[in-house]
Amino acid sequence: MPRPVGLFCGSIYVKLRENNIEIDKRKIILAILSGLLLTGSFPNINLSWLAWFALVPLLISIRNLKWNDSFRLGLITGLIHYLSLLYWLSYTMQTYGQLPWYLSVPVLFLMATYLALYIATFAALATLLHVKPAVCLFMSPALWVSLEYFRSFLFTGFPWELLGYTQYSALHIIQISDIFGVYGVSFIVLLANVTIYLGFLFFTGIHWQEIPITKRDIIAAASVSVIIIGAAWMYGAVRIKSLDDLFAGSASKKIAVVQGNIEQSLKWDPAFQIETIQKYIRLSYSAGRQKPELIVWPETATPFYFLHNARLSAMVVRGIRQIATHFLIGSPSFRKKNNRIEYFNSSYLIDPDGKAIGKYDKAHLVPFGEYVPLKKWLPFLGKMVAQVGDFVAGNMGDTLFWNDSDLGVLICYEIIFPELSRAVTQNGAKILVNITNDAWYGRTSAPYQHFSIAVLRAVENRRSLIRAANTGISGFIDPVGRVLASTQLFVDAAVTRNVPVLTKKTFYTRHGDLFAWLCLIVTLFAICRKMLKLKK
Repeated sequence: MPRPVGLFCGSIYVKLRENNIEIDKRKIILAILSGLLLTGSFPNINLSWLAWFALVPLLISIRNLKWNDSFRLGLITGLIHYLSLLYWLSYTMQTYGQLPWYLSVPVLFLMATYLALYIATFAALATLLHVKPAVCLFMSPALWVSLEYFRSFLFTGFPWELLGYTQYSALHIIQISDIFGVYGVSFIVLLANVTIYLGFLFFTGIHWQEIPITKRDIIAAASVSVIIIGAAWMYGAVRIKSLDDLFAGSASKKIAVVQGNIEQSLKWDPAFQIETIQKYIRLSYSAGRQKPELIVWPETATPFYFLHNARLSAMVVRGIRQIATHFLIGSPSFRKKNNRIEYFNSSYLIDPDGKAIGKYDKAHLVPFGEYVPLKKWLPFLGKMVAQVGDFVAGNMGDTLFWNDSDLGVLICYEIIFPELSRAVTQNGAKILVNITNDAWYGRTSAPYQHFSIAVLRAVENRRSLIRAANTGISGFIDPVGRVLASTQLFVDAAVTRNVPVLTKKTFYTRHGDLFAWLCLIVTLFAICRKMLKLKK
């Protein structure tokens, strides 16, 4: 365990002892174990089955504790989990942000601590609110979902690898997300955790909050969980079959993705601009032999201002005309407004004649990556993309009209926000396209984690999803969530696939996160009710 983490956990242990709590190091170990199990269920370890009982050790550790001590144990679980899940942030900050290790490591620690607060809050409220076993069974999943949903928008939001994403390859389970979103998957995974925990208490004869778990309790809990999880699985089986039947009679589009594999350290070097363009054109020629209707290049594939740099833009246009198909290419862009220049992270749709017929500007920007929040008060902080000024956000939900099939473009980490994919689908997008540059992450777990999130966006909206990444992972995901093709990291690639085009909007697309809101309302009601009782 890294020394800072060990010291942190040790200080919590000392605090617990000072409070005269009957606690030993085993509770700390259990909290740590939950954090490690959670991380193991995500890519790139990818043992998704661990998620179904990953939080059981934490629940055991907080049994019969006061809420504030449960908070501390939850903080340990969260800290271990997010340090081991997001370790790649330190690599990115050191390699491309020129931040020395003695600064990048503390920044990673602060980020992990912030995210750990959500698990800490879960542990504290689970102790405070869950007086009876039946309440524990239903309130724990609702509480967890509420906190995940809250995390998705607080401080611009960072819903990276929510619990439901662990099941991205479990096709029968994730089909419910077309009704409940990824939060529905998180709910049933947490439900399984609580059921296993109650079973452990029953068979060991241990009490929960001084209340024994009866045979009736465990039979009821197991029955409810089996019914709910079984119903989710059955729904998945039915939906997969019905969608497969639908694919047979639906229209399809042949689309190609080009993975240029341009090193991040060379990407913005003017000496390599021509070589970069030549490489993308060459790979596009290779894809063009299969006569795709659209060729997709990654985020900022053109490391210059397309249509403004005449010489380099002419090279791109000439290649497009020779290949004679539509292109979607990522490029920075700018415009003059009110005597100042506004910069955008954009994607251009170009017709076979080389004419730009549409442009999408990224709507959700990366703090410190594409702009500096509170720049007026934090002038000493910089951003990762130093080649252009601070980006300006585009309009959420904008789509690009292409061959009777609107494209919903999501640039980079916009794919982690369910509401953005839902917005473009609501506005008529029939195909989702995620263009990104994951070269920042090197060969860490981050590109695999990023790709796994995209699977749920396809299922939630029942849209084919095309992904073009500079260094990978590029690929194609169908509306069921199957990965039709994917590339390796750091290889040159041009891949073409036929993807189904669906037009019907799902319940989730039409109504959004109603389920998450319901969980949030139930949680807030339970908190208010508990506070009123404490006042009496």
